[in-house]
Amino acid sequence: FNNPEFRFNRLCKIQRLFEFFERTETRTSFPNMFRISNLVLYILTIIHWNACLFFAISKSIGFGTDTWVYPNVSHPEYGRLARKYIYSLYWSTLTLTTIGETPAPVRDVEFLFVIGDFLTGVLIFASIVGNVGAMISNMNASRAEFQAKIDSIKQYMQFRKVTKDLEARVIKWFDYLWTEKKTCDEKEVLKNLPDKLKAEIAINVHLDTLKKVRIFQDCEAGLLIELVLKLQPQVFSPGDYICKKGDIGREMYIIKEGKLAVVADDGVTQFVVLSDGAYFGEISILGIKGSKAGNRRTANIRSVGYSDLFALSKDDLMEALTEYPDAKKALEEKGKAILMKDNLIDEAVANAGADPKDLEEKIVKLQSNLDMMQGKFAQLMAEFTSTQARIKQRVTQMEAKVKSIKPEDLTEVVADKDKKVQ
Repeated sequence: FNNPEFRFNRLCKIQRLFEFFERTETRTSFPNMFRISNLVLYILTIIHWNACLFFAISKSIGFGTDTWVYPNVSHPEYGRLARKYIYSLYWSTLTLTTIGETPAPVRDVEFLFVIGDFLTGVLIFASIVGNVGAMISNMNASRAEFQAKIDSIKQYMQFRKVTKDLEARVIKWFDYLWTEKKTCDEKEVLKNLPDKLKAEIAINVHLDTLKKVRIFQDCEAGLLIELVLKLQPQVFSPGDYICKKGDIGREMYIIKEGKLAVVADDGVTQFVVLSDGAYFGEISILGIKGSKAGNRRTANIRSVGYSDLFALSKDDLMEALTEYPDAKKALEEKGKAILMKDNLIDEAVANAGADPKDLEEKIVKLQSNLDMMQGKFAQLMAEFTSTQARIKQRVTQMEAKVKSIKPEDLTEVVADKDKKVQ
């Protein structure tokens, strides 16, 4: 069978094509480009089908019988297959896009076909405008949202009369965030993912960075995963101090990208520059007994340019270590070894028993927690007493009402009920 009509049943599989488009749009990394390509494909398909209909109508009427139909195929120039298709496609494109003049129809069927083409062309044009507009809006959605944030902070700074120097620093900060594509909120992006997938993404992104820290090398995989989930990204602008000498160390930092300078107290003289992959503050968050520096920072560290860091707080570390007591001991031993190597530990204090000051601090914390619990208990008791008093008052009122009812009133009520029942 050479008749193409017998192959129309293949259109029943077109639903699979739409399913493929939906899956690809979801999975592709360039959804906007795919949507544009999809729209172009739909338009070309409609133009192709319309060209085929034009040729079929011309064939049924008769080639060359009037000025509207396809020319006579007996002419060598119009008898070639390539010319038949290109001519029909050209006519279909001009008609559907309404950008060119075509021969005027002669017969009724030709008029009806051209009217249908014009209406289809209007729908196609409206679809193109609507889809392209939506695609452009989607492509610029993040930029528009970011620009709205900049505009709001500009208005705030003008309202509060912020100095021009500080205003320029804020604008440069936003420029850096946009150029380095750091505008998205990771928590907001990942909030709809299940915890397991969040953990896998965090491991994939941050685990290698955490393994570079010497005290965490050879730690249990479970502990590293716990710590990876607790890393907090932080960005510092040029000249910002990450820490100053004498500050209490509550976090350790890992440099993801950028440069930090260890500077003198004047903030200008540089002793050393830390770059990608470097880390500091890991000893202070362990709170190792006998450390000569205690948990105080021993240097001034300043950002040279824009720097991306990961911060791990002492509280998060201790929370993770509660489930890994062996790992906690191992980390403390590693920290002691590092301090002993650098002669930064008092061995007598380190090898002594529990520090009375530490015990005193723990007792103070326990006392504080106990006071807090007592306060909450007193609040609950007050609420209970108040509720009990209100209930007693309502019971007393009900008793007074019952006592005020006379026997003859009860007799009348019973009689009324009997009448209603009858």
